[in-house]
Formats: sequence, C-alpha cells, structure tokens
Amino acid sequence: MLETPLVFQSLPKERLWGGRKLEERWGKSLPPNVPVGESWEISDRPEGQSIVAEGPLAGTSLRDLMEHHGQDLMGRPVASGERFPWLVKILDCRQDLSLQVHPPTEKALALNGEPKTEMWYFAEAEPGAQVYVGLRSGVTREEFVRRLDDGSVAECFHRHPVRAGDAMFLPSGRAHALGAGNLVFEIQQNSDTTYRVFDWNRLGLDGKPRELHREPALESIDFSDTHAELIPEFSSTVAPGVAVRPLVRHRLFSVNLMSLKSGATRGSGWGDGPCVLGGVSGTIRVRVGEFHRELRPGEFLLIPAVLAPRTTLQAISASEILTVADAD
Repeated sequence: MLETPLVFQSLPKERLWGGRKLEERWGKSLPPNVPVGESWEISDRPEGQSIVAEGPLAGTSLRDLMEHHGQDLMGRPVASGERFPWLVKILDCRQDLSLQVHPPTEKALALNGEPKTEMWYFAEAEPGAQVYVGLRSGVTREEFVRRLDDGSVAECFHRHPVRAGDAMFLPSGRAHALGAGNLVFEIQQNSDTTYRVFDWNRLGLDGKPRELHREPALESIDFSDTHAELIPEFSSTVAPGVAVRPLVRHRLFSVNLMSLKSGATRGSGWGDGPCVLGGVSGTIRVRVGEFHRELRPGEFLLIPAVLAPRTTLQAISASEILTVADAD
C-alpha cells in the first residue's frame, strides 16, 4: 500500500529555446552550460520516466507504481500497460517556441501521433511577454499555406499579452506558440506529439534547421478556432482563508489555483482519484497521518488516491498552489 505522497526527481530537457531560470529561481539541478527549456516533473513516458526521490519508495519509477500499486494510486483498477494520465512540466522560454499544433483525437491515429490537450499557468512573465494562440478570424487554410511559404505565417495568429497569474487552455487542434520571457507550468494529457509548422527560420542545436511537420500540422489545425482567450480570473472562498480559482474543467483533468492565507488549512476536496499539487508561491505543509512535508514554489507532489481522504494542507505563509485532479 502507498503510505506517503510521492515526490519525484525533476527531469531537465535541453531545448534550443530554453534558459537557466529553473536553476536560478527554484534551485533545480540542471546539466551545465546548456539551455534547458523543460523540466518534466511527473511523467510516465518511455522517453522520460519519473523516479521517486524520497521516502521508502525512493528509486521506484512511476511506471512501476502504475503496474504494482495502480489501485492505490488511481483509486480504481488499472489496466495492463495503462499509463499515468497526465504529464506535468515547467517550461522556461528564453526564446519564442515554434508555431505548432498537437493532433486531435479523431486524427492522431492516422497521423501516427497521440492527441494532446494541455493548459498553461504563467508563473512569471517578463514585461512585453506574449503567446501566439488561435487563428485570426477569416484565416483560411489557403492563406495560412501562402504565409508559410512567404515566412509571414505568424500574422495569422492572435497575440495575447500575458503576465504572472494568467492561464490558457489549449485543446488539441489549437495552433499556438509560447513567447519569450515566460516561465510556465504546463499540465497536459500524457502525450509528446508536437507538429512544428514554423520555427522562425532558426537553426537547431546541431546547427541545422529544425525538422518541420507541415503536412500533419495542416491536417491537425482547427481552422475554425478563432476565439481563444485567457482563462477568466474568478475565484470563490471555500473555507476561512481559502479561495479557489477554477482554471480548467475538462474530461481529461480538472485544474484549480488554490490561495491560502497564512495559517489557513484545507482538507482534501479533489474526488476519488489522485491529485497533483504544484507550489506557485509561499510554503504549504502537506500532512497525511504522521507524514508531513513542506511544498515550495516549483515543487510538485503526487497524492495517491488512497491517501486523499487523509490529506490536509496548512499554509505556513500566504501561498498559492495548483491542484490537478480527475474531471468532476
């Protein structure tokens, strides 16, 4: 039986567009002298497998936990080979990312890819930071292709100024790119299929142009998706000193931002499945029976379903955390 929340080793990923903020802001251990764009915090994928960092299960992979403790972890029977449903990352965008898209479910199989729906929460945004999300009204596939050919395809996209605390939902099929100067928590469907459609004519880490995926991208883009907006800022008080801002309600995951005043406490409230807690600001003490651990900004904990009813949160200082759980 799983007896404590799970803390995993961060998995840093070298990316052309990355920087060193994950080390500077939160002390994450990064490989020296390379741009690091992503830190995979919770991942059950062949190319990036999370390993428990602390406690009696230290050294155990998330894959092993799904195979041998699936019922405790998920709160239901787990099918053979079933993967943990979410991939949790932090992204450090020193440069603009490529203009890209993830395939929708109805097209992914034919394109030999995996569908990928995701959301962003902006932990930091430098002055002038922006994102490219959704197409301008009236942009047709034909215009999009023409602008790909002449290098002006970015003009087809909405540009959204962003600041710390903003959030954006990205269903599969929504064309997008993160802009430079953003530090982002990304919660996504367990998938790593990305089709780059334009990469600003830059060279990759190997000195060669990075691979583009023009045809599968054009097949995946929803050309009717012209009304992408930042998630509204609305929160409600759910307990003394505790407010919750709903960010995403989707069949794949439910994400909230929970704000707690110093000293405030909160019991579990995320249903019968597992929950991921991500530190945004301040310090939270997570307690399960005799176990307790402080959660700080840039850290993530996975609360197995079997422990959810006994989990309590206490704010050591005024704090904000992301909570990721099954859809309501």
